[in-house]
Amino acid sequence: MNKLLATLIATLFVGIASAQTPAPTAPAASAPTKAEVKAEAKADKAVAGAVKSEAKVDAKADAKVAKAEKAAAEKTAKADAKAAKVKAKAEAKAAKADADDKAKANAKAEKTGIKADAKAASTKVDANAKVDSLKVETGADKAKAKLDTNAVKAEAKTDVKAAASK
Repeated sequence: MNKLLATLIATLFVGIASAQTPAPTAPAASAPTKAEVKAEAKADKAVAGAVKSEAKVDAKADAKVAKAEKAAAEKTAKADAKAAKVKAKAEAKAAKADADDKAKANAKAEKTGIKADAKAASTKVDANAKVDSLKVETGADKAKAKLDTNAVKAEAKTDVKAAASK
């Protein structure tokens, strides 16, 4: 307990002593030269162009994905509707069957329904796979655009530093 109290008191005195010392002053910054101002303006223009280009790529990619998702939703809806139609037709045919052939007709209708559902599921998988691959592709495009923007920003920063050192 005594050690803890002694440490706290020592820390308090060190804090007070360091607060008493004046902070080191930084040398006054000189006014920017004409070359620096010109370089900064050029850099700002380049960065703005890169950011605008990146935003354009992002918007294009998002629109592409949205369009693909809409097409996939339509395709899966069509596949579901077609499967439902095929199943209803098979069940109606089974219902019209004679009493002797009823069991066989019901089995055939069930088999037809299973095939229709499998085909619809396959269509859904294909449509979603296309959307997923497009998302990966557009994600890569977005990443490339971001890298290009960062490269332009870095280049602009070095141009401004170079102008400042002249």
